[in-house]
Amino acid sequence: MTHDHDLVLRPTAAQTEAALDPPPGRNGGDLVVETLAGLGATTVFGLPGQHALGMFDALRRSDLRYVGLRVENNAAFAADAYGRITGEAAPLLLSTGPGALTSLAALQEAAAASAPVLAISSQVPTAGLGGGRHGYLHELPDQSASFRGVVKSVHTVRTHSQIPSAIAAAWKSALTAPHGPVWVEIPQDVLLAETVLPVVTAMDATPDELPPRPELTALAAHLLENAARPAVIAGGGVVRADASGKLRQLAERIQAPVVTTPGGKGAFPWNHPLSLQSWMEDRHTTDFLEDADVLLVVGSGLGELSSNYHTFRPRGRVIQIEADLGKLESNHPGVGIHADARLALQALLETVEPREDASAPERVRTLLAKVAERIAAQELTLEQRVLTAVRRALPADSPSFWDMTILAYWAWSAFDAKGPNRLHSAQGAGGLGYGFPAALGAAVADPTRPVLAVSGDGGALYSVAELATARQYGLDVTWLIVDDGGYGILREYMTDAFGEPTATELTRPDYVALAESFGVPGVRTTPETLERDLAKALTTPGPSVVVLPALLRMFAPTHLG
Repeated sequence: MTHDHDLVLRPTAAQTEAALDPPPGRNGGDLVVETLAGLGATTVFGLPGQHALGMFDALRRSDLRYVGLRVENNAAFAADAYGRITGEAAPLLLSTGPGALTSLAALQEAAAASAPVLAISSQVPTAGLGGGRHGYLHELPDQSASFRGVVKSVHTVRTHSQIPSAIAAAWKSALTAPHGPVWVEIPQDVLLAETVLPVVTAMDATPDELPPRPELTALAAHLLENAARPAVIAGGGVVRADASGKLRQLAERIQAPVVTTPGGKGAFPWNHPLSLQSWMEDRHTTDFLEDADVLLVVGSGLGELSSNYHTFRPRGRVIQIEADLGKLESNHPGVGIHADARLALQALLETVEPREDASAPERVRTLLAKVAERIAAQELTLEQRVLTAVRRALPADSPSFWDMTILAYWAWSAFDAKGPNRLHSAQGAGGLGYGFPAALGAAVADPTRPVLAVSGDGGALYSVAELATARQYGLDVTWLIVDDGGYGILREYMTDAFGEPTATELTRPDYVALAESFGVPGVRTTPETLERDLAKALTTPGPSVVVLPALLRMFAPTHLG
């Protein structure tokens, strides 16, 4: 009897001939780029450095497209966005020590948001591995230890033969649910040494599937079809799993209102009769979800932002579908289903009986009316006008990338993403500087659509170097900078907590003049002209900057009368 695992693909005559006579002048770096190409990669991001030069020289001999940014953290943000937009693992090439460490904050965001980034770093020469103090430039006692608490998996290479398998294992790890960043490190001497190994061809790194256990979906289906007031919270896992269509089918079948988290923006149609939209930071919405007798949470760990800052106290049964095992029941007890959102929703669709509930759309309308009334009472017309102008100027199918800034906090709740995988922000880890470099990565991933980046002036100062990148590659990104003279949200937090802010005010450049010094057109706008100026910038090929001087305020989650 022949078993599947006994089947071995025999090399063709041409493959055998090529393997016996590899081209001369190849090194460990060539094995890296050949493996990436064999896995299906077409584009790599990164920044060169002394120990990594073997990898970068090999790019010259490959068909991979290289996009170089000016700061490693920004290169990782660009790779993060490329991974989100394409659903593919995004290779990120880095050097040792300071170069590697500078990417950490962005890799933390990729981990929090489940973005598949394949970071490949150089290391000191093999003789310096093992925690010694050999005095090599960039040397760390244990470089991989700096990443182990951030990425999904760490892979250290010591020989040429290990390179293809290590990269393939990392690729598989990055794309197995939940997606995430992974780390491979290769010593300088291994990258530079000539290799006699054959050219790497096709690699198999098919991600593992994560199906739900049938007894759990049977129980979940029973609870949902017999619920009196079911509701659904849809998180980023729905977007990453490309499961928004199945979510809509299930919600309609059981007549369950759906709210999306900041990471799940666009996972459910904004104007659907069952759409609670995404007012997670709202007491009325929190009350509505607490009143559900069965609450289905799909692709969310119900963390701080998704639980209205841990004020959410569900009174009914909770069913949680989550690919990250550590997040199951981590904040609320319930029926935890460890599974990919798409496979779990499909299993529920095959199991659950339809449920009739004519009152559900009316309850949704009532809730949204309460939210609108609450916002209207807070005299925030400037903020709503600015957000409306952005939505009108941005083409419906264009992605947008938002930094941690007051307008982004508004967007989490009040912005119609017009579809899944179109609105992205740094809400996973919450670091500054995400918006613009991420938008550049998205423009590389799909050059057919203009991309919008939104930053405050504080976050913009993290990313100004990448104006050179945008110009160098002619990337079609419009960067909206809301200039309020400081760290606006921190100013609000400190004023609320202590009566006055400290360390929040910033001296900043003339952003229009700065953009123009990079050869990027810039314009200063007003709330009244924002829609027109943004629309013009978005329809003009190449990068552009739009600066809006405005002091925006955050809404309060309840009416403070």
